[in-house]
Amino acid sequence: QVQLVESGGGLVQSGGSLRLSCTAAGDYFSSQTMAWYRGDRQVPGKAREEVATIDSAGYTNYRDSVKGRFTISRDNAKETLYLQMNDLKPVDTAVYYCNARPAIWNWGQGTQVTVSA
Repeated sequence: QVQLVESGGGLVQSGGSLRLSCTAAGDYFSSQTMAWYRGDRQVPGKAREEVATIDSAGYTNYRDSVKGRFTISRDNAKETLYLQMNDLKPVDTAVYYCNARPAIWNWGQGTQVTVSA
């Protein structure tokens, strides 16, 4: 089983930037398509939405609302996934999680991102 630990969230003003990190200790990271997801802790049961994905070859994909603002990357040697978030907007406020795609591992605690207007 892979343990996921997200970090890097915080409170920023609209237009600001954050860089999220996710360590995925385990033997399978480099071969997995990975993704960042986001959700709302205040709404239990609401499905997390997929924000960005990156496959083992480095090909990336983004949901339309973050294209041009977010960049997903990975460092397989460090078993770490990143999400660079620029030009943040209040609608980006959420708890951000990483997982494989599909999400086959137990979820980590996530990292809270709050964007003020």
